[in-house]
Amino acid sequence: MNEQFQKLIERAEQLIGRIESILPQPLAAPTDWSASIAWRYRRRSSGHGVLEPVKHVATMALDSLREIDVQKEKIERNTRQFVEGKPANNVLLTGARGTGKSSLIRACLQAYAPQGLRLIEVDKAELTDLPDIVEVVSQRPEKFIVFSDDLSFDEGEPGYKALKSILDGSIAASTPNVLIYATSNRRHLLPEYMKDNLTYKHTDDGEVHPGEVIEEKISLSERFGLWVSFYPFSQNEYLTIVGQWLSSFGVDDAAIAAARPEALVWALERGSRSGRVAYQFARDYAGRAGA
Repeated sequence: MNEQFQKLIERAEQLIGRIESILPQPLAAPTDWSASIAWRYRRRSSGHGVLEPVKHVATMALDSLREIDVQKEKIERNTRQFVEGKPANNVLLTGARGTGKSSLIRACLQAYAPQGLRLIEVDKAELTDLPDIVEVVSQRPEKFIVFSDDLSFDEGEPGYKALKSILDGSIAASTPNVLIYATSNRRHLLPEYMKDNLTYKHTDDGEVHPGEVIEEKISLSERFGLWVSFYPFSQNEYLTIVGQWLSSFGVDDAAIAAARPEALVWALERGSRSGRVAYQFARDYAGRAGA
């Protein structure tokens, strides 16, 4: 009888262990923070959230980013203040696609990683876990940028409310070693419709007041302390970026000048003169030229 009872206890313990393994667990800090300068937050199918080190961080130098000097000065200054322990703002980078928004954040990471800057990439679907991520890193000596790329929301998405709260509105005080950097092609982050204009209110003296729908749609963007806008490149700016990328691939000056007509045709076919298109052309041209 005792032997059977012991086997029953062992089977029960095994069953409990299996059940516990599939239950959601609190986010645990990585065992080795020196594994990388960039981390990616992932939520497993079991509900477990983990911080995974990015083994091959994309390299980008600030000097390699051309024709966005005004935007680069603002982002670099804010990041430098943050790393030095001075007051700094959460940042929203908005504007034309392919103009260097996310590249600028990666370049700042490379520039200030030796001074303790780290980055955690979080997808918008997982922004509901932001409080857990902030809690895990709050006692670390490093400075962390929580980065969400290509951010926009549909009506009712839970990540929208979570991000609003963590930016400014939670009962918890802001964590001095964490900032939010987000990029978006949409300045107000939520879709806007013609019917929203119907909620505007007009007073007897003609003054216009935004309705509650409009207020809700702009409230998230306003919680970012620093807005940085990016604009489509002119033809000359596009060709300058093409030349910079071709030079980085080892193409000589004469070949760069000869490649200008092809670069313009490439942009025309793509319907865009963005920095991303310039980089893609440079890779194609340099590959064909054997650079």
